Amino acid sequence: MPLEGIVRLDRMTKRLARRLQPEDIAVIAHRDLDEVAANSLLRARVKAVINAYSSISGRYPNRGPEKLLQARIPIIDNVGEDVFNQLREGDRITIRGSYIYRGKKLIARGEFLDATTVHQRLEQGRANLVREMDQFVNNTLIYAAREKEVFLGKIPVPELPVKIKGKHVLVVARGHNYREDLAAIRSYIAEKKPVLIGVDGGGDALLELGYTPHIIIGDMDSVSDRVLACGAVLVVHAYKNGHAPGLARIRKLKLPALLFPVPGTSEDAALLLAYEQGAELIVAVGLHSNLIDFLEKGRQGMASTLLVRLKVGPILVDARGVSQLYRGSLKLSYLGCVFLAGLFPFLVTVLASTRIQYFLQLMLLKIRLLVGL
Repeated sequence: MPLEGIVRLDRMTKRLARRLQPEDIAVIAHRDLDEVAANSLLRARVKAVINAYSSISGRYPNRGPEKLLQARIPIIDNVGEDVFNQLREGDRITIRGSYIYRGKKLIARGEFLDATTVHQRLEQGRANLVREMDQFVNNTLIYAAREKEVFLGKIPVPELPVKIKGKHVLVVARGHNYREDLAAIRSYIAEKKPVLIGVDGGGDALLELGYTPHIIIGDMDSVSDRVLACGAVLVVHAYKNGHAPGLARIRKLKLPALLFPVPGTSEDAALLLAYEQGAELIVAVGLHSNLIDFLEKGRQGMASTLLVRLKVGPILVDARGVSQLYRGSLKLSYLGCVFLAGLFPFLVTVLASTRIQYFLQLMLLKIRLLVGL
């Protein structure tokens, strides 16, 4: 059955997700679609996904395509980069099998990705993990040896108008289950009132749950204009030579920003910023920390992350996955136990107090008079 819809296209899935409307057809250029990107497409309620590249190559077990197919969202794969030249934002197209048409004109042809193919490539990816890990570890150790001097000493950080010294700091990035984990620690946030740091799109996650971030740090490529203008201190992650690609966007929005030149990822930069500013405790939500995470980000090693976590480890609490620890529901038996536990001291008090006994006897007498007994 053919599918028709309006096209929204972008080479960066996380940027496209902010523009998508329900029933749009998303056109992306995303090799080995990761779960976080797939979730953003699911939340947008797209009708279909067209990918210029392979959504699952079998290199490693990325779960993005599986999640989309489970939600019955069709995927047309490997249509080629020329699709970005053939289509414009807002075009109405028709998908027939693996063929894509605008009107009667054939725009592109790809591979209709089905559940069997995804399952086979997931199995292939699991078999390849040992090889990927071997290469990943080697790259990590090589770069760690080169970068260790940078992280061992005290790293110069920008002066912030937000006080961090002696406080708890919550660092939020858009990793797996970041929304659920953030919701699971609401009571901690309410009680401790930590300094809130959003790493790029992590700022949107905070704002969506009703929290205004104090600091936004990153390349500024996946955070919305609304969050950038929320009043948070903006810290642009720069290369060691001072070059900061994200600064152009901030200047275009005419917003003030600080630069933080440090190697590694923006998540590493956020942890170092909190640590060097004297945070008492750093709680991390959604940060990338394992092999699959980094392969999904297209990184061939995690030298900076390894070194940063070794440095800040004594005060770092990783809350990733906390939402999956317990997913129970409130049972009536629990309420009954609470009620009985509260009733017991009340009965003891009644039995030990003559005045309360007289009062209850008086109330009972009044009730009998009212009902005519």
